[in-house]
Amino acid sequence: MHRDNSSDALAATLIARAQELAPVLAQRAVQAEAQGRIPDETIAEMQAAGFFKVLQPRRYGGYELDPQTFFDIQIALARGCMSTAWIYGVIGVHNWQLALFDGQAQEEVWGNEVSTLIASSYMPVGRVSPVEGGFRLSGHWKFSSGIELCEWVYLGALVTPVKAGGAPEYRTFLLPKHDYTVVHDWDVLGLRATGSHDIVVDDVFVPAYRTHKALDGMMGTSPGLALNDAVIFHLPFAQIFVRAVCTSCIGALQGAIDDFTSYAATRVSANSGVRTTDDPGAQSACASAAVAIDEMQVILKRNFAELLAAAHDGRAVSIERRVHFRYQAAQVAERCAQAANSLLRYSGGNGIYQRNPLVRRFLDLHAARAHYANNLDRFGQNLGAVMLGRENTDFFI
Repeated sequence: MHRDNSSDALAATLIARAQELAPVLAQRAVQAEAQGRIPDETIAEMQAAGFFKVLQPRRYGGYELDPQTFFDIQIALARGCMSTAWIYGVIGVHNWQLALFDGQAQEEVWGNEVSTLIASSYMPVGRVSPVEGGFRLSGHWKFSSGIELCEWVYLGALVTPVKAGGAPEYRTFLLPKHDYTVVHDWDVLGLRATGSHDIVVDDVFVPAYRTHKALDGMMGTSPGLALNDAVIFHLPFAQIFVRAVCTSCIGALQGAIDDFTSYAATRVSANSGVRTTDDPGAQSACASAAVAIDEMQVILKRNFAELLAAAHDGRAVSIERRVHFRYQAAQVAERCAQAANSLLRYSGGNGIYQRNPLVRRFLDLHAARAHYANNLDRFGQNLGAVMLGRENTDFFI
């Protein structure tokens, strides 16, 4: 896809700002983890840097840059603090999805303040009753990352088919802050600073224009395209979202390498007297982690270059290719977690103390593995089944 020089310069500036912020995020990571949320000053700095504008429509002050820039920023932030990068990935991608909603929904969120942020929980657990002009919605959703930082939320639910025997229709419902309650129960082993609390909704009216059909997102028929017709908004939503919840792992693994090499520089094994820098196992662990990062970044950029080229030309990307990309995204958290395992293994007994920042990286990466989108077995099996002539069973592609 063609990119003009001004877009390239802006992308480079934004990535450089993220790289500069990363060491500051690393210094705040312990505080953020203890508080169970990203500090307000961090969000303010990210807003000022323009990070949340990357995928936002230009008509609301956004940059409409390609997802590769978005993910480069996420990787850079994660090198400092994975929780911050996770929040950026999840919340930042919501600005892209809102561009697909009906224009009235976009205006309600951004009409008075273009920096307004949206949280989410796409779990399809909502109870929906169709009524005139929209729906009544109730339910209890988990894992709404950064909900305390946001004024709106996306919630997932299945709408009963109009025709008997038809398949239920998945939709995203957009609700303002006064329509939901936050249940503060985020007490977990990793990604603690994401503040991914529960959401409860009790019989609230949601107008039809504040819903988005998953099928529209998959087929490129979203109503918002009439207003926001840039190439990036013609990409499959699922392909962007699944990368938003795994790409921070790549930056976190680079941060883990940073922590390990700093720690290893002065460590000598109390048992063997061997310096960690001379330990063949430690050397191999570093090499494997670095090569894994390189491979995952190359695949990430290759996949989005292919998706963007197809969108630019008005071509559909095949189901088989989307399933392939989906599995590659699901592999990221597992690969990064296993690489961090090896680094922690060669840190010795003193390496397991909480004061070692590598421990936080290790726990954050293992927490990321638990996200549904990072279910390695499920999406690998689906890809293999499609390759063997079976029907695709994943429609979030």
